[in-house]
Amino acid sequence: MKRREFLLAGTAAVLATPSVGQEAPLIKVYKTPTCGCCAAWVDHLISAGFRADTLDVEQEQLWSLKEQMKISDELSSCHTAIVGDYFVEGHVPAEDIYRLLSEHPEGLGLTVPGMPMGSPGMDFSDEREPYETLLVGLDGTTSVFARHS
Repeated sequence: MKRREFLLAGTAAVLATPSVGQEAPLIKVYKTPTCGCCAAWVDHLISAGFRADTLDVEQEQLWSLKEQMKISDELSSCHTAIVGDYFVEGHVPAEDIYRLLSEHPEGLGLTVPGMPMGSPGMDFSDEREPYETLLVGLDGTTSVFARHS
């Protein structure tokens, strides 16, 4: 990540983080009951100031939800969340979600496809791989929302 991107991401996260007396954003997370990395991602969100409503669902229900939200197989991960008018698919960092809520870009939501090592919830070892958070447009196309290394 370049210095400018780092500073902009940090500034967006600080500006979007709830201040004292302001209610934290609620994120509704759909996951299977046995997924440990999903639970670790929810812990990441709570540590970052989100309120989380976690719903354990069967795999079939989860895939049905992804289909309803127009999340393609290529963009999917192990859990799906809803915050405001957006979906959040996979191991998206909390600062990216705060930036999404702050900037309100036109789109369906954010995704980190797959399960990249080192992303929130997948950070249980020293292994790290660079990954991108993608913004899914209203037409299903994607653009890079944030890069993480």
